[in-house]
Order: sequence, then structure tokens, then C-alpha cells
Amino acid sequence: MNTEVLLITPPLTQLNAPYPATMQLLAFLKYNKIEAEQLDLSIDLIDAVLSKEFLSEVLQSGSILSNGRSAAKGFVSKSGEYINLIEPVKQFLRGGDNTLSQRICTRNLLPEGNRFKQIEDLEWWFGSMGKTDMARHLATLFILDIADFIRENVCPHFGVTKYAERIALSLSTFTLLEEELNKEPNLVDRLMVSLLHKKVELCKPKIIGFTVPFPGNLYAALRCGKYLKENYPEIKIVIGGGYINTELRLLSDTSIFNYTDYIIFDDGERPLLRLVQYENDRRTPLIKTMINLNGEVRYFDGIDDDLKREEIPTPDYDGIEVGKYLSLMELPNPTHSLWSNGFWNKMQLARGCYWAKCAFCDTSLPYIANYQSHEASTIVDSMEMIIKQTGSSGFHFIDEAAPPALLRKLSEEIVKRGLTVSWWTNIRFEKSFTGELCQLMAKSGCIALTGGLEVASNRLLALMNKGVTVEQAAISCKNMQDAGIMVHTYLMYGFPTQTLQETIDSLEVVRQLFVNGLIQSGFWHRYAMTCHSPSGKSPEKFDVKRVSLKPNSFANNEVPYIENVKYDYERVGKGLEKSIYNYMHGVGLDEHVSEWFDCKVPPPIIPPNFIAMAIGCKRKR
Repeated sequence: MNTEVLLITPPLTQLNAPYPATMQLLAFLKYNKIEAEQLDLSIDLIDAVLSKEFLSEVLQSGSILSNGRSAAKGFVSKSGEYINLIEPVKQFLRGGDNTLSQRICTRNLLPEGNRFKQIEDLEWWFGSMGKTDMARHLATLFILDIADFIRENVCPHFGVTKYAERIALSLSTFTLLEEELNKEPNLVDRLMVSLLHKKVELCKPKIIGFTVPFPGNLYAALRCGKYLKENYPEIKIVIGGGYINTELRLLSDTSIFNYTDYIIFDDGERPLLRLVQYENDRRTPLIKTMINLNGEVRYFDGIDDDLKREEIPTPDYDGIEVGKYLSLMELPNPTHSLWSNGFWNKMQLARGCYWAKCAFCDTSLPYIANYQSHEASTIVDSMEMIIKQTGSSGFHFIDEAAPPALLRKLSEEIVKRGLTVSWWTNIRFEKSFTGELCQLMAKSGCIALTGGLEVASNRLLALMNKGVTVEQAAISCKNMQDAGIMVHTYLMYGFPTQTLQETIDSLEVVRQLFVNGLIQSGFWHRYAMTCHSPSGKSPEKFDVKRVSLKPNSFANNEVPYIENVKYDYERVGKGLEKSIYNYMHGVGLDEHVSEWFDCKVPPPIIPPNFIAMAIGCKRKR
């Protein structure tokens, strides 16, 4: 069988559902009469690594790294149990044998390694009836123990949802990555390219496209590219995706073209279609595509009108083996587990961001700046088609920020059709999320919403042009709580001019949000200045100075800057992370926020009833 294009998601991404890029590209290519297939090499590799055959090979090959880790000794001493249980546990995590949950919950079936040492009070979390979720949590720890063993003793690049991410982070030059690619492939590398080889032999593609959404996909994509260059030089290779869009726009080093022929940017549909046509006729002009031309990087921008809504077909899951995906539960928190538990069909309600003003966000990039929404009826048509393809009625709408007006129309359309679905998406905590709208969304199947509260400080929210206040966010969360919708919030520290006092006050706001049941999950991350954001383009407006304006030869996204900071970001960050971990487990909510830090911090000046007052004022209206 010969195919024109093979689209591949390289290792590794989340394990419960495929990354959506190849499904959208596949649908578009088919819409334009291009023969195409897709391969989720990420889930295929995980399936092959977490197998009786591979674990047996590892233990029998004598290839375990000699590092003296006690974890390795513990694993080897119980290797028979791990080998015999891995397939039944995978089947359970796929929802194929729920009868195993009772045995797992006895704590007598699975060998328990380091991941079990910090185990929570399971009966408190899951109760006497939540045996399936409790077993899923224990089975996840079992899988993570195996992954830790493989990373520490077989392949240092391996992680459950990322592959060699450490190497790809902040790569100013290509040197370090190329050194890794020139090393002898490890056992996991060889397994990965063997899976690739089987697919290439089966469909014999002319072009292979790799999506690289995250740093943890780059090494695998280029390792596969190296294999293809050495064994199938006639196949043209192209890479694109989120990491490429943000990091490689200023690329000047041609070394990466030893592993790929083309690099495409932005929404990949039309650039990829032009590339396919160019490979066939050598006349079609390339757009938004980078090549190595006579030893120099050449970028073909071209003129490309935005895709019309009717040109964007329903994502195509053809070739995706739904039964392979694993539903994991690393933390016993139902909101936090949404990213890893359950097969969620992924699709977009709209392209770009309807707000696109936040100072920390890459708002200058086309995939955020160019906003275009779909009609609600078209979205629901696509949902019904995808349900038939996958057998799953759960949807994760992966928008930058879903517009409230569109969510209203979507909810009305779902209710009108009597469609039974579950869905969640990312939003801004704005005033449009009224009690009435949240009730309508819940009726249509909305189970959770995620949104950025970021710095949880009104001064800083205004500085970063977030367009919301803490009080308004609390009211929106209260409306969601009343509708039975779970809430996860993204939190940020270290934004320019943020004082230690403001950071501690932000944590106190977060504590009160948990206490009042307005959020169930959260995540703190350190602010990073990017060259595509308003803060990176005009740092002087935020009282900081970029270290250098000269671009790197390889990756250019996060930029170093100088600011006047009088406290230790790293130590404060550890306290914030510790606090949110405990809050998500219902622990320490009545403790003073200073208890989470190993350094001296000022007491919060936020009133202890600040959030209660905010939502109380709303009730009186």
C-alpha cells in the first residue's frame, strides 16, 4: 500500500488520549483528496515498553545501567511480579477488566516501590464505594514505579508523558541535542524506530510529518528523522507543531536539516498541503515553510488567507487505536486527574484567542492572534461524528480561551438535540459567566472549567492586562460551584514587579478559594518572559531589561532579563508548590500560609474573609 503522507505523533504525550494535531491534519488532507494516514507512535511506544516482552528483555539482557540505585535492586528482586502483572494492569487501566479493582485495593497484589511511600489516606479520598478509582490510583503508581526504573536504569530520557524533555528545554544551540542524537541508540530508542519501521513498510509514504507540540517530543522526532534519513532517504520529512511555532522562528543553524527536510509553522493545514503539491510538481509555492537552501536557512512566508470555516473538516480518528490508551490517576483529585483519566475527544471551538491581550502570552503568534470561531451547529455536528468514530462521548475543547458567548450557543445546541456528552475547556474568569450561563453549561454536560487566575493580585492582573479582577474571578467560580462544575486554576509567580508581599497575598487568596470550595485544583508555575509576548517585546513597560536582543542560532522563545528582585524565587516557589499540593488533598487549609516556606516571609495583608466577602456581595444583588 502506498500513501502520500504519514502523520506521526512522536513520543511522548499523555497516555489517555491522542494529541489532536494529526487528526485535524489528516481530515484536511483527505478533504483535499490527498491519501494520508496517521500513527500515534507515542502510545505505541508506551504500549511496547510497558509489556511483558520488553521488561523481560531488559532484565535478561544485562543492559541495566550500573548506578547502584536501591530502587533497581528492589525492582529486580520483584521482577517476576512486575512482568506477570504488567499486562493485566494495562488492561485494567484501559477499562477492560474492572473486576481486578478489588484485588488491587487489597494492597496485596501489586509490588509497591518508591511511588507508594507517599501514598494518601485512600479510604478518606475514595470511601468504601470508590474501589475502581482507588485501584486506578494504585495501578498508576505501579506504572510510575516501572517508568522510574526504566529512566534510572535503562533509558535516562524516559518519562511517562515526555521523552528527553530536559535536553530540549532552552536550547540556545543545537549542539547538545545533536550530541545525544549521535550516541548509540538505547533500548527504548531502538524499540521506537522498530515500530516506525513497521509502519513505514506497511504504508510506504512519500512524506512523513511529525508534530512536535512539546519539548518532550523533539528528541524522538529527530531520532526518527535520523533513522529515516539513513534507511529511507527517498522519504521527505517535515516537522511542525507547538514547540516549532514558539521556538524555531528565528532559526539560523542548518544542523537540524540533517534530520528533516522541511519545517512548517502556524496552523499546519495549508502549508502542509502546499508542500505535498510542491513535492509533486515542483512549482507550487511554499508558504510558512523553512528549508536549508545552499547551506543557509531560508524561510518562505508567502501569502496565505486564513482557512474558511467550511475548509476545516471534523477531526479524523481513522488509524487511532482507541483501545490502547490508559486512564491514569496520579493524584486522588478528580479535577486534577482530568488531564490523564478518561479518553477525551479533543477538538477546538475556535482558533486563536478572542482576548489575546495578556502580557505574558505569545499573542503575536498567528495561532493565538488570528481568532476565528466555528458555528455552534457545526461544532455539535462534529461532536456527533467523532462519537461515532471513537465510541467516547467525552470532549476536551482545547481552546486558548473559550468565549462565553460561543459556550452559550454550544450549550443550547447540545440541549436542543438531546445529546448526552461530558465536556470541559479553558476559560477566562470574566463576568459573562453568570449563574444562569453556568447552569446552562452544566445542563449540556460541562463538568469542569480551567482558567488562569495567574498572580491573584488586582494590581498585577491590571498590569498584565488580564481583563479580570480577583473579586470577579471569585464570583465566576461561585457560579460554577453552584452549577456543580469543578474548577482548576493556573497560577503564576515571579511576574515583573511582583513583590514578596504580593506573592504571599496571592497564596492567601488561593487558600481562601479552596476553603470556600470555589476551586478544587491548581498549579503554580514561574513566569517566563517570551520573545512573542507583550512583556517580551516591550520589557521596559514592566520595569525589566532584556539581557540581549541577539537571537540564538537554534531555539528562541524564553528570553533572559534583569530585574530588581529582593527575594529568592526558587525557595518561594517550592513553598507555593508544597501548598497547592496539600490544598488539593484538603490538607493545611486552616494553617497560616507562612507554614509552607522554609524562609522568612511576611504575613498576608489580605483580610481572612476577603473571598467570602466577594461572593457574599454577589448574593445580596
